[in-house]
Amino acid sequence: MPTTIRDVAALAGVSPMTVSRVMRGDAKVSAETRTRVREAAQKLGYRRNELARNLRVGGSTGLLGLVVTNLGNPFYSRLALGVEAVAARHSLRVVLGNTGEDPRSEREMIADLVGRQVDGVIVVPAGSDHSHLTAEALGGVPVVLAARPPIGISTDCVLVDDFGGARAATAKLAAAGHRRIAFLGNPPAVYTGAERFRGFCVALEESGVGLDDRLVRRGQRETAEAEAAAAELLALDDPPTAFFCANNRNTLGALRAIHLRTGAFDGGPAVAGFDDFELADLLPVTVVGYDADEIGRRAAELLMDRLGRADADHDMPPRRVVIPTEIIT
Repeated sequence: MPTTIRDVAALAGVSPMTVSRVMRGDAKVSAETRTRVREAAQKLGYRRNELARNLRVGGSTGLLGLVVTNLGNPFYSRLALGVEAVAARHSLRVVLGNTGEDPRSEREMIADLVGRQVDGVIVVPAGSDHSHLTAEALGGVPVVLAARPPIGISTDCVLVDDFGGARAATAKLAAAGHRRIAFLGNPPAVYTGAERFRGFCVALEESGVGLDDRLVRRGQRETAEAEAAAAELLALDDPPTAFFCANNRNTLGALRAIHLRTGAFDGGPAVAGFDDFELADLLPVTVVGYDADEIGRRAAELLMDRLGRADADHDMPPRRVVIPTEIIT
């Protein structure tokens, strides 16, 4: 049985009304009582149901949760627009949260969304432990993962062809005659970064170009970090003649570093990068493109199936959708 406000009141030695006042942030409750109530709530694992007053038994809040890792990346804005487009067709609203790639923040955010009784959740997971995203952990709330696959759990997911896109773009650089090709990417623990690095390595091997670890920089999340990493590579005695960048933040960082060093984009190292971005068509860059909105749309559609809004079979096995990529020059 779930912990109730009466359970917290009994452990704290106060009335249920006092617990309610503490949860509402009533400043008139003494500091000592507030501490006692919060400690009791934490010990019992109690979370306030924010919408209980407004719900019928078995009713719907009309809300979907969307949890992403980096709102500063335009990719996630496009993904969110795709989710909202499908949600709007079903008269639902989206509650958006950003974890900053912090698994602890993700767990707290998911717990809060479930406490607010969202109808379902779409998550770009931040870590490798997904045990908090099982049906049991979420109290039956359906979940769909986006951009990164489930680890140790069975659930629907929508992915990008990360490996294939990176392989094709790197092969294009090698076919143009480049033999010193640098890699700028996400931390190895991030699925997309790992898959794109794997595609990069396979393309080098297939093209007869050996991997030079000195030209690999993994761990840049933001443009400034990527710019610094690219500048470091450009300062080598034998610098790379080309860069493959695992996402748009790293691509922009590489382009900035090249421009600062050469005074222009043309004439410097060639650049190929995963993720399209605004004004890419005006720059000398090869882009691995795909429809980020489609990732959000497909994830939301899978979630609608699980919610029974498309006459779907609730016993259907987990589904995996892979969004294709294309090389844009």
